Amino acid sequence: MNKLKKTISFVFSFMIIFPVFTQTHTSVSLDSQIYYILEQAELRGLCTPLSGIKPYTKNVIINAIIEIFNSQNASDLNDAEKKVLENYFEHFSGNKHGFDLKNGAWLGETVIGNNMRLSLNIGINIDTELSGAAYSFSDEVFSGIESWIHGYGSGDIGKNISWELTAGAGLVKSPRIMLGEYNTYYEGFNDHVSFFNRLLPVYSQPLTYFPYTYKKSWDGSVHFFDSLDYHDTWPGELSIGYKLLSEISSSFFNDKLIFKMGRLSRDWGASPAGSNLFLNQAARPFFGMEAQFFPVSWFGIATITGFLEYYNSEGIKTSAFTFQNLYSSTIYQFRIKEYFYLDFVDIVVYPKRLELGYIVPIINNFLYQNNIGDFDNIALAVNFKAQYPGLGFLWLSAFIDEVNYYGFFSELDRQMFAVQAGVNIKLPFLSFSSVKFSYTKINPYCYTHNRNFNPWYGDNMMETAYVNNGVSLGYYLPPNSDEFLLSLKTMPFKTLTVNVQYQLIRHGADFGSGAVDGSSFLSELDPIGRDGSIPELRRFFLQDGAYQWNHIFKAGIEWKIPAIPVTLLMETGINHSYFTNITGKANSGKASQNSKIDTAEYPDYTCFIMKMGVKIFPR
Repeated sequence: MNKLKKTISFVFSFMIIFPVFTQTHTSVSLDSQIYYILEQAELRGLCTPLSGIKPYTKNVIINAIIEIFNSQNASDLNDAEKKVLENYFEHFSGNKHGFDLKNGAWLGETVIGNNMRLSLNIGINIDTELSGAAYSFSDEVFSGIESWIHGYGSGDIGKNISWELTAGAGLVKSPRIMLGEYNTYYEGFNDHVSFFNRLLPVYSQPLTYFPYTYKKSWDGSVHFFDSLDYHDTWPGELSIGYKLLSEISSSFFNDKLIFKMGRLSRDWGASPAGSNLFLNQAARPFFGMEAQFFPVSWFGIATITGFLEYYNSEGIKTSAFTFQNLYSSTIYQFRIKEYFYLDFVDIVVYPKRLELGYIVPIINNFLYQNNIGDFDNIALAVNFKAQYPGLGFLWLSAFIDEVNYYGFFSELDRQMFAVQAGVNIKLPFLSFSSVKFSYTKINPYCYTHNRNFNPWYGDNMMETAYVNNGVSLGYYLPPNSDEFLLSLKTMPFKTLTVNVQYQLIRHGADFGSGAVDGSSFLSELDPIGRDGSIPELRRFFLQDGAYQWNHIFKAGIEWKIPAIPVTLLMETGINHSYFTNITGKANSGKASQNSKIDTAEYPDYTCFIMKMGVKIFPR
């Protein structure tokens, strides 16, 4: 108890010496380990249920840490856990004026008018990551690089408003190989009315990263390092890129009412961070205007309207003609103490126009779109989490993308939905430690949508798939896939985080003779024959074509070096990949026996992957 009292005294004395003021309402990057720590604190009953709307502001995190130390269960914290929380508290609430070499920043503030404080924080940080991979099908060792320098400015305007602007420039290289071509409908589709099949190139996952883990770090195009006047959509060679993030945030009534406007990454929902099916941190950032309101402890509502970005596949202007989309969603959050969490989410992707019915959160998008002509991509999502503090929690999630209620569990391709179930269990003795197991299933065509003519866009067929800049807004896996995931994460020391993980990912081939329809974010579902009268529009997972199986074993560490502002990261592991295929023709409309294969088109291979990174002045 004496150690606990000393810790609590430290927190409050720190608050007195350094008033919690500067940059308190700007968001904390979703890459920060603090989100995992707060999730573990919730699991152990150390703080009241937090909002599912992430990223959190610094003020929200600071108050959560204070609540943890004041909790009646605070005595459960071991010395390492207390030190971890103290370090994060100091990091997010520090107010050292002038040059701060520890954080690579300069801070100044002044008072104007009627005691209104203005502050300005200017700083830099550097992130560098080197990656390499060796594949059994090649003698070449593939290499990649992500090296970024960021400059940022941030500040407060009074006690309720904060702002931040971050600009970055970097060297990027992420090799991949072309696998083949893919029909956006299916092979043999007959063009009719305004629906036309397209044959598009298909590329591998980035070779120096584990499957489905690479997050595009650059905005817009990249420019090849040896020819800066040439831009491309992917840095297959050493390239130069840029990024720009910005935010204006305000908070009122002790964080019960929060407004944000800016371009940033988000992760929404009661599911564990990184597991959400409808707005996932793996998605690309986009500019959005959002509001969060939590009038009582058991209920909250949040809404966002944002501007999605196009995928630069055909040139800066040409590609943009058909990618002109808005995104609106509203989430209703119910919390029954620390035991039950329930989210209902209403979502729409629609061509840019002033559609007030989608923007106003009291209007139901799912029903409203029938009143205005049904040109848009409507979806629903639900999350349920049951928790027993000190032991663990389980969760169930579903994302429903234009599903038809007839034959909900039938084999029809029109049942475009994703489901997920998982459990997260606290591990005793180890600091902030847990083991997580989850299963995710994503049906064919989920997250996709037909290109359609719209009244507002003339002869352009508009893309309204559930993607932003070519990347899913929801889960990181493509349609027609599933995943078994087992992960153990622990913080054995105050400066060290360790993660060990196994995944089995299975995905319908989107190239070659065994390609399965509906296996790509670019897939389009034939509007005719969705009742099953066309055999190609039936699904039989693993038994209707070729499927890739990835067995992924990996381990990673993050080490914050004491006394200096440097964090080291390393991840390494093995992926064994192979394909299964059926004996008959793909997409035949019936289930067929499958077997493991090893061909030039669908090879069996093993790869070893390693990444090493360093962060200087990490934020």
